[in-house]
Order: sequence, then structure tokens, then C-alpha cells
Amino acid sequence: MTSLQGTTLPAGLDDATLQQLSGNLTEQQLLWLSGYFYGRYSATTGAAPQLTAAPAAAAVAPAPAPVPTITVLFGSQTGNSKKVAKQLADAATGKGLKVEVKDMNDYATRNLAQEKLMLVVVSTQGEGDPPVSAEELHQFLFSKRAPKLPELRYSVLALGDKSYVEFCKTGRDFDERFAELGAQRILDRVDCDVDYETAAEEWIAAVLDKITSEFAPASAPAAAAAPTASASAAVKAEPAATVYSRKHPWEARVLESIQLNGRGSSKETYHLELDLAESGLHYEPGDALAVVPVNEDPLVEEVLKAARLPEGESVDLGTERLPLAAALANRRELSVLTRDVMERYAALAPHAQLQDLLTDTKQLQPYLYGRDIADLLTDFPTELSAQALVETLRPLPSRAYSIASSLLAHPDEVHLTVGAVRYEAFGRRKQGACSTFLADRIAVDDTVKVFVEHNEYFKLPQNTDTDIIMVGAGTGVAPFRAFVEERVELGAAGRNWLFFGNPNFTTDFLYQTEWQQYLKQGKLNQLHVAFSRDQAEKIYVQNRLLENSKEVYGWLENGAHFYVCGDKVRLGAAIQTALTEVVQREAGISSDAATDYVRNLKKQRRYLEDVY
Repeated sequence: MTSLQGTTLPAGLDDATLQQLSGNLTEQQLLWLSGYFYGRYSATTGAAPQLTAAPAAAAVAPAPAPVPTITVLFGSQTGNSKKVAKQLADAATGKGLKVEVKDMNDYATRNLAQEKLMLVVVSTQGEGDPPVSAEELHQFLFSKRAPKLPELRYSVLALGDKSYVEFCKTGRDFDERFAELGAQRILDRVDCDVDYETAAEEWIAAVLDKITSEFAPASAPAAAAAPTASASAAVKAEPAATVYSRKHPWEARVLESIQLNGRGSSKETYHLELDLAESGLHYEPGDALAVVPVNEDPLVEEVLKAARLPEGESVDLGTERLPLAAALANRRELSVLTRDVMERYAALAPHAQLQDLLTDTKQLQPYLYGRDIADLLTDFPTELSAQALVETLRPLPSRAYSIASSLLAHPDEVHLTVGAVRYEAFGRRKQGACSTFLADRIAVDDTVKVFVEHNEYFKLPQNTDTDIIMVGAGTGVAPFRAFVEERVELGAAGRNWLFFGNPNFTTDFLYQTEWQQYLKQGKLNQLHVAFSRDQAEKIYVQNRLLENSKEVYGWLENGAHFYVCGDKVRLGAAIQTALTEVVQREAGISSDAATDYVRNLKKQRRYLEDVY
């Protein structure tokens, strides 16, 4: 702190008092306060303050401007972006910054022109689509109504999945469009893969450091008092419970594994029950359970053969040293080929055709579909070391499955409905890494590494009197088993209506006995099924919706929530089209008005999807 010796203090002030008031402030905070009090004096008197002081004091630089309120804007489908936005807001508040967190779903676009500081966290759905909550803002930004934003400073954190060609496209769209409108980046955009936590934490720290270095901070919140000796002892005596997560999964014992399909079915679906006792893991209907798989030995051998590498050669993964075969089996994605892997591999393999694929999205997407790492190594052979191979490949991600149980009905358990994926492609047998791991290589009493992925939005209505309509095909029925179990345990007064589809009645009516029992008891009010292969003309769940259009519309008008779970391309789009037709038909309105009706259901979070 600068000495006050030689300065004549006004009456009522002494050096000790000033030291007490300002002794704990940093140099930057003292500099800001000097500018603040200078301005207060000038505004009051109309003149600059004069001090009687000893000569030789250097001129004080003007104080930086205070930090404007930071608008944290998030667009989320399952809740991950919302989670990061809250984490960001907590970190900013801890630095004394003022923050407003807003869901894009509720953001008034007229406010955009007045924003000064904005941090955006947004996910991408499938091949480049914005989440439902971000659709309107995304459309507005790319419309002629979007304002110029020369006063805006911003940064974007994009969440996505590298298994899609259009990785993090929505975040890229927001970032590039803001720049086109004249806004200035505080920090370059960061794109996050499925394992987003570490990258998000680093972005939060970096962007807040950048903000506080450019603007004067507000007063930091007072530090909490240091714990007393007795309090410290108590903390040591009661260590915090272990939190199981992506970085530290729970090893759940398998209690039951049952194949649900009858003999002769074209499908292979398993019901699994896992033990959560003593884990402390909690979930709600609508959440997902992530499972950490292990690649099958034949695929590991095919990759080693295509790469012409010995299985016993050692490689380094972080601080670990592992045999190559073990690293490929447990730590690297082999069954799915992604664009980022091809880009890294192309830097090692000088094939003109490989470069052509990467520069042409229309060729790239068909090439990636159904191919795995062994296909890439076979199609474009090159000499590479074991270490180069593991560094080129993607870390093995967990696979998430919609939870098929309620904790109220099954304390300390979690149930899954898993469809085993098997197919032939490009001259080789292929299979899903995790689905066949659970189907073929995990038995009762074995353990599986798992953790809960909370879905912020695919949830039951808070008001248990609200009716629900559930539409699922195949394993998409899983969350609806959890929904009905939960509503039965709660004694919910709201009505439950299930639409379910699969190929055949005799072999593929998943959980048939349970549904019929609920129906008999009046706990499931309506059940409509569509078994597509049981007659010459295929019938799907969307056909059943249209057949019951009057009653479906009546439930919606009465406030019902509408849920869809299953394949995004084959089911998700078809159900939205069918529901729009239901509304148009029963409300007697135009196609555009019916489309707006369905869009508003989504904005109100009464039309919710868990599609994949």
C-alpha cells in the first residue's frame, strides 16, 4: 500500500483508520477505489479534488471500468449445458462478479442488443441440430432481424459428440454468427466431446480470468472463518461419502439378466437388474445409467492384425503403462469410427482418397456409417507404432441407457432394457461394444462399472394430477416402465396412456405381463400397441396416434404431457409429424398453425423426447 506520509489529512481521518479500512485490499482494488472516489467527489462538487501532499507522487492511471453483468445463456437438451452454466455462475460469483443465468428457451431476443458480456453454453443434437430450447434464438440470430452487436464481448462453450460428423455445430453457429454481427470474442470457442467435464472446467477458469484481467472486479465475498480445532477434528472423523461419476464409476453387481424376446424373434432384448446398495447413487425416472464397456477380444485381434502390431508391446496412457492389447480392450474406442480419428490418422497415412473423404462431408458420412477401426486400418494401411495407434484413437466412452425402474419400487436397484446390436458390414461381423458386452460377457454376480447421467428435462410432471401420454418403440419403452412404477408408488391421480410398438406380438411385447396387470388394476388407463410385422400392411405407433386422434387431442387440451422415446430418425420425426396431423385434424386449423401448436408444446416442456 502507498504510504500516506507527507499528506495533510482532513479533519476526522487519521492514518490508522485508513490502514484499517484498506489494509486487506489488493493493489488493483485500491486503484479501482481511487478512481471511484475521484468520480464521486467530482460529481458532487463539479471540481477535481485537491490534496495538500508532498511532491513526487506519480500520476495514477485511470481505473478500469467495472465488470458489466455477465449473461450466462444455456441451451440444453438433457441438462448438461444447464449444469455447466450453473457451475460457471457459481465460479463467477465467487470472484465477486454479477451474473444472470438464462435458459435460451426463455430468453427475450429484444434484449440481445443491450448485452455487454455474454457467455454461451450450448449443446448440439444429432447431426448439427440445436436443442429445442435453442431453436428460436438460433433462428433469430440468422434472420434479418438480428441486431448488430459491436458492444458485445462473448465466448462460447460447445457440447457435442465426436461420433457425429457435424460435431458441436450449434456452438459453432452461435460463435461465428456473433462475430459476423460485430461482437468481439473474449476467448476462442471450446468444443467438448462426450466427456466434457475437464474441458468445461478449464474454459470456465480461463474465461473468468480473462474477464477479471480486463475489467475491475467487484468486492469479493468475505472468506469463511477458519474452522476451529474441534470442527477440523469432526471433519476428519466423518469423511465425505464417495461420489461415483464418469471419472470414478460404481462397480454394480448384476442381480438378474433375462432375455425378453421369445424364440424366433428378429430382436434380442435383455432386462438387467443391478445392485446399487451402499453406492449412494440416486436417480429419477427419465435419467440414464451410463455403462463402461470392454471391447470384445475378436475385435481387438482384428485391429492388431490390421495394424500389424504385437499385442504385448507396451504403450503409455497418461501415467499408466499397459500392454497394447489391454489398452485397446479397455481404453480405446474400436467399434465406432469418427471424423476426429480419421483426421488424426490421415496425418500419419498419406492416402489421397483419405484426404478426399475428409474434405467432402457427403462422402464422409456414408463412409463412417457401419465401419470400425479395423476397417480404417485395412482400407488405408500405413506403418505406425503402437504408441501412435493409441494416441490416434478416441478414448472408450461409456454408453448411456434409459433407466427402466423407479427407486421407490426397487430400492437400491437400477433396471435396464438393452437391445443387443449385431450386424454384417463390409465383409465382417459387427456388434455394439456395450450392448453385446452386457448380453454376452456379463453374467449374474459379475460387476459392471456404472454411473448415473441425470436428464434435467425428460421428467414426470411435478403435479401428479397431470395426465401423461407415452410413445415408445422397442427398448424405447424403458423409461415408461419407470414412469408408471413411480406414479403407482406415489398414488398419482393423473392418467397414464402408453403407445408401444415392436415387430411381433408373440415374441416382442416387452414387459407384457406388467402392462396388462397395470391395465387391469386401472393404473395404466390406456394401452395401444402396434406390431408392425403381424399383418401384411405394416402398422406403427404413429398410426395408432392417428387412429385415436380425437382423444389424444383432448388429453393435450386438458394439459397432458407427451413423451417420446426411441430412434431419432425413424421414430422421433414420424411421431412429431403424426401429432401435428392430429392437432390439425381435431382443432380444424392450418398445417402451419398445427406446427406452431406442437412447437409450443415443446417450448412449454410438455412435449419431451429421449431419442437417439
